[in-house]
Amino acid sequence: MKNAEIYSLVETAKLNGQEPYTWLRHVLERLPHAASVEDYEALLPWNCSPEMPR
Repeated sequence: MKNAEIYSLVETAKLNGQEPYTWLRHVLERLPHAASVEDYEALLPWNCSPEMPR
């Protein structure tokens, strides 16, 4: 992953009210178990609650 890609993920998380490290950790823990488009969409920063990611 290139620096620009990581920066983009971090800034998108911030713009959507997420703490970047918490959100990225949440995504990386759940990504291996995603099996459908809906599973992947649920991991997007605008679909997660800032207090408690889904």
